[in-house]
Amino acid sequence: MSVTLKSSIANPDSTNASIETLGQGQPAQKPVHKNYNGFIAGVFSGIAKLSVGHPFDTIKVRLQTTERTQFKGPLDCLLQTVRNEGVRGLYKGATPPLVGWMFMDSIMLGSLTYYRRLLHENVFTQENVRRYRPPIIWNSESSLSQPTHRLPTVGHAIAGLMAGFTVSFIAAPVEHVKARLQIQYAADKQQRLYSGPIDCTKKIVCSSFIILRSPLSNLPYTSIIPDALLPHSQFPSLTPSTLHPSHNTLPTSQCKRLTNKTQLRAHGLHGLYHGLASTLIFRSFFFIWWGSYDLLSRALATHTALSTPSINFWAGGLSAQLFWIASYPSDVIKQRVMTDPLGGALGDGERRFRGWRDAATAVWRRDGPRGFWRGFVPCFLRAFPANAVALVAFEGVMRGLEVR
Repeated sequence: MSVTLKSSIANPDSTNASIETLGQGQPAQKPVHKNYNGFIAGVFSGIAKLSVGHPFDTIKVRLQTTERTQFKGPLDCLLQTVRNEGVRGLYKGATPPLVGWMFMDSIMLGSLTYYRRLLHENVFTQENVRRYRPPIIWNSESSLSQPTHRLPTVGHAIAGLMAGFTVSFIAAPVEHVKARLQIQYAADKQQRLYSGPIDCTKKIVCSSFIILRSPLSNLPYTSIIPDALLPHSQFPSLTPSTLHPSHNTLPTSQCKRLTNKTQLRAHGLHGLYHGLASTLIFRSFFFIWWGSYDLLSRALATHTALSTPSINFWAGGLSAQLFWIASYPSDVIKQRVMTDPLGGALGDGERRFRGWRDAATAVWRRDGPRGFWRGFVPCFLRAFPANAVALVAFEGVMRGLEVR
């Protein structure tokens, strides 16, 4: 006798009552689903994930993006961060993911729930599809004449892949800003390029400039220098009439020409989405995450006497660790791409990587295979508690919403 786990992930259609009705020879009543439940529950998952996981994430990003000589390992990185920046340093860049993870987990888990249901109702219940069913990953009934009440494991994996692609378009700019904030090591805020997530976003999309006249510099008259690299306080000889054309001391035609050039040098929304391709590659491994989560949930429900929240906890934590083992090298490359200087108007240096392949080649040439696993320990340690708590929160809220 199969064990039915009361979980919105393992059993998206909540079919306990339906199966019992079929056993009595009566037509089953199709449960009524509210498509927004997954999106609501995902918000609580994001809050739980940030509270537990962000300090680990900060250590991971710093190890991934610095030279080997700066930190001896995860513990040294942790101690240096706390010693130089305080405990708050571990939560640098926490504002974007606090808002972002609430939104991202809402989109990811909401779309995951929707895709599971879509695949279940329109693909895996079709007889011509059910003929090809490896028993380990299908988990369907023994007879083709019986209706399939549960989405097979391969269906959960495909739904995870689709949800990963969907949320990437939200995750890419959030993770981009977060990564740039996390690699600011100066304890003095005045020495940082970005004062916070909003300032970082503004500077990426539309940086500000100082316009220098030729008498003060050997630069051409129309040269522009990023404001972040040339603070006014370091050039006391500069008067308002020699600065930005917004002071209206230059002819209107010149002001217009210079302003247009400034706008062309800014990175815009395209710059904010720097690393989108790397994010899509990384999140394609959600296929492994959600497929393994379903397998582990079924195994724990069948072979243990754990409560449903305990099953969610253990399956959520273990599946997240499997996901990170498979996907970690792609995450290292993603972080390198996202923290690579954008150059141009931002004035943070010269760009080193044209894309994902260049970043991967650079990691290999500098550190070899080990370079793709820098920072893995804090990431692996973070994966279990952060995602276990997040999925307990998600599943609990989903069950509460289904009762209503």
